[in-house]
Amino acid sequence: MSPFASRYVRASLPRFKMPENSIPKEAAFQIINDELMLDGNPRLNLASFVTTWMEPECDKLIMASINKNYVDMDEYPVTTELQASIDHPHTPRRLNLMLELNFIEELDILENRCVNIIAHLFNAPLGDSDAAIGVGTVGSSEAIMLAGLAFKRKWQNKRKAEGKPYDKPNIVTGANVQVCWEKLARYFEVELKEVRLRDGYYVMDPEKAVEMVDENTICVAAILGSTLNGEFEDVKLSNDLMVEKNKETGWDTPIHVDAASGGFIAPFIQPELEWDFRLPLVKSINVSGHKYGLVYAGIGWVVWRNKVDLPEELIFHINYLGADQPTFTLNFSKGSSQVIAQYYQLIRLGYEGYKNVMENCRDNMLVLKQGLEKTGKFNIVSKDNGVPLVAFSLKDNSNHNEFEVSEMLRRFGWIVPAYTMPPDAQHITVLRVVIREDFSRTLAERLVFDIEKVLHELETLPSRIRITAKIILADDEKAAAANKEKRDLEKTREITTVWRKFVMQRKMNGVC
Repeated sequence: MSPFASRYVRASLPRFKMPENSIPKEAAFQIINDELMLDGNPRLNLASFVTTWMEPECDKLIMASINKNYVDMDEYPVTTELQASIDHPHTPRRLNLMLELNFIEELDILENRCVNIIAHLFNAPLGDSDAAIGVGTVGSSEAIMLAGLAFKRKWQNKRKAEGKPYDKPNIVTGANVQVCWEKLARYFEVELKEVRLRDGYYVMDPEKAVEMVDENTICVAAILGSTLNGEFEDVKLSNDLMVEKNKETGWDTPIHVDAASGGFIAPFIQPELEWDFRLPLVKSINVSGHKYGLVYAGIGWVVWRNKVDLPEELIFHINYLGADQPTFTLNFSKGSSQVIAQYYQLIRLGYEGYKNVMENCRDNMLVLKQGLEKTGKFNIVSKDNGVPLVAFSLKDNSNHNEFEVSEMLRRFGWIVPAYTMPPDAQHITVLRVVIREDFSRTLAERLVFDIEKVLHELETLPSRIRITAKIILADDEKAAAANKEKRDLEKTREITTVWRKFVMQRKMNGVC
């Protein structure tokens, strides 16, 4: 029987409590599937940097490995080899490694494929036989937490050895950082010293950042691809200025690069740009595999320059899953499918394939940017040499604003976010379109066409801003009138009270 012919589509199922009775699998599927139809189309979600399309062959690999727990290294040795493994008596030597962990003599060093590929991409100082130091995470948020913990612990160890206070660590970064940095600061008790933005400059100013560094700074965090406008911060300038300051002060303040968005872009379309381990103070880098690493949501990476940059006391060793294995993550169990998908993309596309994808994204970004400029209605806030996105604001928002444009674009299926900039540029509102692999030139041209339709419609509508102002003014006038009436009534009552007292006093005097 069809699920639509069953009684289960006539009755409302409980939403927040488990139902008493079971229902057929077909009915459960149909009920959930029907609700999911109300979601937006992921490919038209232009707010997100996260990958929304992969090749069918990779989809098959993901589904085939969706029931494998990555942490079970002993049970799934081949899957483990793609990211991490350690030697133990029951398995042959394999060329893989999550971390170069020679913290104990008997631990053999193995080479992790994905981590090593990414480390080489970021120009890590590795010899032919060296294994990279890094770990896979569920995203850049976890990767940043791990990098931050490493910086904090290394700084604390040094301060303890010097007999100095170690209770007030801080990180210097721009106000344009993603919220995961605020989480790191709050969860792990680190002060976040933010360089404020200003009109026309929406990333961290290296000179101001270095000025804010003090003896308690555990690292300077530079962003390769700002969430707000896609711009690459000048990591080299930050490095050069910090080298000079370290010489003057005797400190050794390092740099972390948050390359969540830009880490898989710069090496392919700006290989000459120095932002990575070519700079001596860059000690760790995070990157999101599920952004321009071209994998579905759920995979990130963090790599360190050398093993000395990752304090060994942060590594845990367990053996209750069948073998001694190191672990340095915030969570334990996680799926293997995203690691496999990342490896698929790395070997399937290679340098040539990634370069082609990133160039296509950049070219389609330019098509969208030029189309918006031709309307004559927008200022472009983003840069051409960063993450392939277009951030733009209305030249005239006195009648209608960016939030109205965003709202009306949803009628055409487009999800385009509008937001205000952080301090001290919070008076600037922008719209942002992220160009991903699956955003074609045809879609870019169609989006411009729909934006023009929205602008035309808005011009025919009364100004919401003025209407709101009139409502506020009318409310103020009503409130003023009510207050005047209240004052008049109170004055009348006061006069009446005084008159009554006068009359009563006269009566009393007459009786006496």
